[in-house]
Amino acid sequence: MSTVGTGSGPSMEQIKASMRSAWMAGDFGVVARTIAKPAEEFVARLGVAAGTRVLDVACGTGNTAIPLARGGALVTGVDIAPNLLAQARERAAVEGLAATFDEGDAEQLPYADGSFDVVVTMFGAMFAPRPGLVAAEFARVLRPGGRLVMANWNPAGFSGKMFQVMARHAPPLPGLAPPVLWGDETTVRERLAPGFTDVEAELITIDFDLPMSPAGAVDFFRRYFGPTQVAFSRLDGAGQAALAADLEALWASGNTASDPDSHTLIQNHYLQVTATRR
Repeated sequence: MSTVGTGSGPSMEQIKASMRSAWMAGDFGVVARTIAKPAEEFVARLGVAAGTRVLDVACGTGNTAIPLARGGALVTGVDIAPNLLAQARERAAVEGLAATFDEGDAEQLPYADGSFDVVVTMFGAMFAPRPGLVAAEFARVLRPGGRLVMANWNPAGFSGKMFQVMARHAPPLPGLAPPVLWGDETTVRERLAPGFTDVEAELITIDFDLPMSPAGAVDFFRRYFGPTQVAFSRLDGAGQAALAADLEALWASGNTASDPDSHTLIQNHYLQVTATRR
């Protein structure tokens, strides 16, 4: 039985505040730059025409919103972390793009019904704690016949394994569904069924390519990726050492670089989901 929002556990407001703090920790913009090219490739596959009204949910620093705006889409990005939105606005301003970035929650989007032709989210909305509300909000803000496209980390992929390692050492709150279930095709179809039809799913390869050793990669995520930083902060010294060792072993086991002492190359996967609003 879930304890979320009950007397035996934190309230949803507390959960949301904790999540906002986690994403504001570190500097996700540094991490986002390492997957900027795959984000551009994701956008290119969408084939969004100029003038299309697009909402990027949990947009972060604009990895998908910026290339969409370059293509002439009318882009709005929304995220819970104001520091990430500030970076997105700065990126848009540098390129002279007219994208709009708003602070808001994927479970309660601040937009009218049917406001958008396309809703996208890349490694973002999957982290919201109540997937049913997220799916309902996607459907609500899309016009009938509008398109939803998601990129969600796959449970069997490297990111899924990394989240599993962190959860063993710093367990998540009880009652919350693992975010990577959005990367499970059967689960996604069930969640989208009430509001969407023509659901398609495809596993996409994405490389983590970092100019550092596996140990350096762990340090990189510990410094810049807020959820990893927060997971370490919840542990004592021995716990932090154990988590670092397990993460380093995971990165080393998946490293295919020819010079592993100075280069880490991991083949990762995500599930690309496309669906049509009923």
